[in-house]
Amino acid sequence: MRALASRLRRLAEIIAAAMLGVMFAAFVVQIVFRYFFNFPIGWAAELSVVMWLWLVLWGAAFVLKDDEEIRFDLLSASVGRRARIVMAIIAGVALVVLYAASLPASYNYVAFMKVEKASYLRIRMDWLFSIYIFFLVAILARYLWMLWQLVRGRAPGEPDATQVSSGL
Repeated sequence: MRALASRLRRLAEIIAAAMLGVMFAAFVVQIVFRYFFNFPIGWAAELSVVMWLWLVLWGAAFVLKDDEEIRFDLLSASVGRRARIVMAIIAGVALVVLYAASLPASYNYVAFMKVEKASYLRIRMDWLFSIYIFFLVAILARYLWMLWQLVRGRAPGEPDATQVSSGL
């Protein structure tokens, strides 16, 4: 099971890197056409925005690890293990409730957007916004798993200021 999870994670990273590459290429094409040929093209700007939206939500849903998330842990760092578990459970339940409550309305909005198309790319907007539904489901699954681990007594990692890194 761990091998499958590792391969899926690697695939998610490859997809994120490909989106970043497409976004960068569209950005360069846009600059070349605007400043060298004096012919601005809208599709490149639109593609960059779409790739940015997908990259951020895809990365947050499938690439980012829990310990890589930005968190304000001043309060939780100053309490003991049991209090950290309780605080994490309260935060996790609140996030699960809020994300789950927003899921039907989000799905309805994305489904409604099938009537619109992107200006230049002519892609249906429900396809473009569908990444948000994947994001919601992935975050719900992640927090439900985290809650399960917390209820079983696994404390969130104790913050260590000496181990802070840029992710590299």
